[in-house]
Amino acid sequence: MTTLAEKFLESAEKKAFDPEHRRKLSFNIGQYDKKVVEGKKQFNDLELARERASALKTKAIDNLDKYLIEFEANFIKRGGKVIWARDAKEAQEEIIKVLKRFNTRTVVKSKSMVTEEIHINEALEHAGIESLETDLGEFIVQLRKEAPYHIVTPAMHLSKEDVAKTFHEEKGTPLNYTPQQITAWVREFLREKYVAAEAGITGGNFLVADIGAVALTENEGNGWLSMAFPKVHIAIVGIEKIIPSLADMELFWSILATHGTGQNVTVYNSILTGPRQNGETDGPEEMYVVLLDNGRTNVLEQVEQRRALHCIRCGACLNACPIYQGVGGHSYASPYSGPIGSVITPQLWGMKEYKHLSYSSSLCGRCTEVCPVKIDLHNLLLYNRRDSVKEKFSSASENLTWIFWKKAMLKRSTMEKGGPKLKNFMLSQFFKKQWGSRRELPKVAPKSFNQIWREGHGMK
Repeated sequence: MTTLAEKFLESAEKKAFDPEHRRKLSFNIGQYDKKVVEGKKQFNDLELARERASALKTKAIDNLDKYLIEFEANFIKRGGKVIWARDAKEAQEEIIKVLKRFNTRTVVKSKSMVTEEIHINEALEHAGIESLETDLGEFIVQLRKEAPYHIVTPAMHLSKEDVAKTFHEEKGTPLNYTPQQITAWVREFLREKYVAAEAGITGGNFLVADIGAVALTENEGNGWLSMAFPKVHIAIVGIEKIIPSLADMELFWSILATHGTGQNVTVYNSILTGPRQNGETDGPEEMYVVLLDNGRTNVLEQVEQRRALHCIRCGACLNACPIYQGVGGHSYASPYSGPIGSVITPQLWGMKEYKHLSYSSSLCGRCTEVCPVKIDLHNLLLYNRRDSVKEKFSSASENLTWIFWKKAMLKRSTMEKGGPKLKNFMLSQFFKKQWGSRRELPKVAPKSFNQIWREGHGMK
């Protein structure tokens, strides 16, 4: 049976050496990079903003139980209902129960990574409920029957020609449709769905404890329409998205927009405190918030790696990562790709199956440099690697190799034994496969630096 690690290597090999894939990804990330540079100019002291955001997330995660209970109590006060889901299966079951109660046939859904995490579209389909993505990028990849490629930009791997071809094949639009024409077609198509749908599903960028609110950030208005028209609104949110106070939103909204898309602030920012109240003209009759664990408390137990729960899903670390830029989002086989995905995926769903992601990094530290909440991602990858060894998920041959390596490196006389001829033979026999077929093995020099230095100083 092919392991996830083997599938990763196969996909990474294919994508990394596909010039067209690299061209598209490089171009699209380049456009974001330009905007982010401009967007950061809104801050007089960006480093101070990052420090404040990091401190607030530390406070929230270290007191997660307190703030979640506070959120629940305040949300219920205004007529909202809260569902606690331990895992993806439980979340699916509870959501389908709610939808069946309202005889739901169609769901309109806004962009949400956590819904990708629990595979809600597939679950709804099996339950006989149509689930339609309303974010343009998500709509495109849904038509292609693909997972999102990027945390912020689901169709980042596609060119405008790819998108036009997809709509031509799936919806019969002209092959030469421009992005503007495709957007207009999708807008008209979705308007009818918003009005007809019995329920809307969204994620949530933040949970605000002191007022019991879900804060939703978007650029297209599709999230707003998904919750305003249908009678039922279900927001699915990871428990780590909690922040203490509404006063904190000023900082988090601006820092998310800047690092995610280079904007001063995103186009639509909504604060949802429950269902429609007396005297209000729009909004759902009932609103549910699903608080999802699905492995997050496993991360919380890790003293070092719990910092990964500070993530606000801006996607900055993906855009900065040389590995992501080479292998692309689908290679990770996880809704969370790039550096943050490489940290949290093994912790969420199993070190044994996903430990390879924590090794798929150059450890250059660029991800840590760009993180708006100062998560030291490259260090967390090292902690994951340490844990994979402690939990005995490394192979016997790998363990044996490092035993000999450590023994040699701790003593100069042992390290010098055998000479370059034996060392080159050992490299070719035991390291050639790990080094990869596209690179030539390095040759051990006839003399080590230590030997040259001692000879130069007249020492034996």
